[in-house]
Amino acid sequence: MSRATIRGLDIFCGVGGSSAGARGAGVSIVGGIDQCCLATAAYAANFPGAKVLTERLEHISGAEARRQFGKVDILLASPECTNHTCAKGSAPRSEASRATALQVVRLARALKPRWIVLENVIHMRPWSKYRALKAALVDLGYHVAEQVLDSSHFGVPQARRRLFLVADRDREPNLVGWRKKGRRPTVASILDRSTRWKMSPLLGNGRARDTLARARRARKALGNNSPFLLVYYGSDGSGGWQPVTRPLRTITTVDRFALVRPTADGHEMRMLQVPELKRAMGFTTEHQMDVGTRRDQVRLLGNAVCPPVMHAVVEALLDEVPSTSKINRAGF
Repeated sequence: MSRATIRGLDIFCGVGGSSAGARGAGVSIVGGIDQCCLATAAYAANFPGAKVLTERLEHISGAEARRQFGKVDILLASPECTNHTCAKGSAPRSEASRATALQVVRLARALKPRWIVLENVIHMRPWSKYRALKAALVDLGYHVAEQVLDSSHFGVPQARRRLFLVADRDREPNLVGWRKKGRRPTVASILDRSTRWKMSPLLGNGRARDTLARARRARKALGNNSPFLLVYYGSDGSGGWQPVTRPLRTITTVDRFALVRPTADGHEMRMLQVPELKRAMGFTTEHQMDVGTRRDQVRLLGNAVCPPVMHAVVEALLDEVPSTSKINRAGF
């Protein structure tokens, strides 16, 4: 067996971050499944050789999955995370949404892949059925391990901590034990220096008081000659801003970051744009996202997996399987 003969299926595939990472590790991606038509449209554009289904997994039987995708060696899964994450605050949780993760067990039973990688927010671990999920995989004959990884340690200019639950039928899974050498990439590395994005005066009419308060805190800390980001929808005590000399804070499914920079006429600002957020997720410019509205694209990116991190996870799992080439074909 070589990496090129390993067949991968991506369920809850989104726009293909996990698949891009696995492809970079040498896996042949044969299919993706997601209920969001915009996600599957983007996925199909980036993986033209894959069979792509727009459907809820509950509606796809094990027999149908075998018929559609054939032999599957590695199953990639990023189940719905909204009802696990702390970003939902005190709002009620949907157990039906959380339970989508159990589809991994059902398809593992039907497809019998050698390897499984399940990615989700770290807040999945306190879920009442999380231990049962792991126990079910053990009952199917898998060796199971888990690891929390920060994308900024893998060359991604974003601090994004995610849980990776990995399983291997034949042996204890290898876990990722390395980090990119050197300093972590920063916000400054993703910013578009062109003038194509319209800026507006920070002190323009109608600017919200909370926005101005965030900006004042940033300017007090950095002075008046440094750019910074305003950070919305956060309650971690950061003051609602961050410098551009650090990795971007976690991208979510809503517009969250505004760039503020000084000029001779005063400070001006704009929201970070989709190409910048793509770079902050570790996607290349070649990865296609031309679906829906800008808001749709931000949401899809917020739900995505950082390809370089998945690349490292799959590379570790497949460490005893030879690559057909030393050339990195990651595509991210």
